[in-house]
Amino acid sequence: MLSFSQKLSLSQKLSPQQIQYQKLLQLNVMSLEQRIQEEMEQNPLLEETLLETEELIQEPQESDSLDLDDDYDSGSDSDEYDVEDYMNEGDLDSDRLNTSADEEDKSRPIAPSKVSITDSLLDQLHLLELPDEMIILGEMIIQSLDKDGYLKLKLEDLLEDLEMFDHIKVDIDDAEKLLKRIQIFDPIGIASRNLQECLLVQLENLDYDPYYTFLAKDVLTNHYNDFVNKRFVSIENKLNFTDDTLKKVLDLIHRLNPKPGEGTITSEEANQITPDFTVEKNGKNFIVSLNDKSAQSLTISSTYLELLDSNKRKRKITDRQKETHKFLREKFESAKWFIASIQQRRNTLMQIMKTIVEKQHEFFEIGPKALKPMIYKDIADEIQMDISTISRVVNGKYVQSPVGIHELKYFFSEGLETSSGEDISNKHIKILLKEYIDGESKKNPLSDDKLKELLNEKGILIARRTVAKYREAMMLPVARLRKEM
Repeated sequence: MLSFSQKLSLSQKLSPQQIQYQKLLQLNVMSLEQRIQEEMEQNPLLEETLLETEELIQEPQESDSLDLDDDYDSGSDSDEYDVEDYMNEGDLDSDRLNTSADEEDKSRPIAPSKVSITDSLLDQLHLLELPDEMIILGEMIIQSLDKDGYLKLKLEDLLEDLEMFDHIKVDIDDAEKLLKRIQIFDPIGIASRNLQECLLVQLENLDYDPYYTFLAKDVLTNHYNDFVNKRFVSIENKLNFTDDTLKKVLDLIHRLNPKPGEGTITSEEANQITPDFTVEKNGKNFIVSLNDKSAQSLTISSTYLELLDSNKRKRKITDRQKETHKFLREKFESAKWFIASIQQRRNTLMQIMKTIVEKQHEFFEIGPKALKPMIYKDIADEIQMDISTISRVVNGKYVQSPVGIHELKYFFSEGLETSSGEDISNKHIKILLKEYIDGESKKNPLSDDKLKELLNEKGILIARRTVAKYREAMMLPVARLRKEM
């Protein structure tokens, strides 16, 4: 039996413009430029002009609350701007995209490395007179290195892949010989399979004092576990070393490079960080700039607008002209909404960054020790936005300021209460722990209990377990492993 009933319910759906805006919020400056280029390739009505921007924050200043979500309540006002609006002003008025016509581009992109370590190693490999199958294997080895320059795959696995995919068979002994040759490429120790092998390769091929080199090889070859666990007394007893001899041997080992690929294999990626914001001091004020030159210069082509307008004014048009008009109209609407979304993104980013600067004013004046506890909700409540919007903006974006380059996430941290009732950021506590550990006696390192006592003396109420957690987060070993001769 059929029955009918009515049901009333409330639901919220995102319009295509809202979805576009949310996606643009997540993009950093490099990804945004790529996204704009893709949109320009798809939409002939979009083009770029050269513009520059900057924003000013006063100290102190009340944050201007902008209701940035009202523009996209629905798609019903899609005709808010018509062709004539743009025709009267030529290209799309730059004021629609900029807060000031005199703004300067303060971005300082860091130039990427020209040659990666991978390319350098391949060049060195190709200089060797080797059979083709060995060159191919060498390339596989070099392409299999991790960010520290270590070969984490087994040679046997590489040989299996070589035989399976390239139908090339190489003897394991020949593969070992090739690996040994690669390990003495520049930087020496590259493509080692573990730290022990890496250090020994360097000792065997670098010019150090022969006597202490011999002793260091003995330590690393026969007493490696004692070395990594810093059981120095055990080494002295087993090798009949004096304190002075052991110190010179350890000094020699510490001069070796435990990560021959660090700062080289990943240098291209690391150097490609381009700050999304720049914060500069100007008297008692801070100038906040958004590095979005491509976004600010985006306009709608007057040429296509004229063509669209001419078709609109004609009384009689052919079917082909109708299709052309429909195409241009669709692209016009798409371009208009894309530019509006870009402007919406810019307003949101600037509002959030300005609020961060206001709340973390002392950080930009003094540095990391002045960082205050702050969570996403603090910013969201201040500017009346959703926490999810704050999260999208701060994720993967960077700011350059007088105190360095920091990811926006850096400014958000939980805090602990001091004995005076003030809150202190856990990042500040980590800085203090690092200072204590850097300044400790390496013969008698500070235990976690002692570190807790030092922090307690400063009025920071913290437990030993929390000290251990922060120390481990900074990848600092326990006191026993920090001990040195």
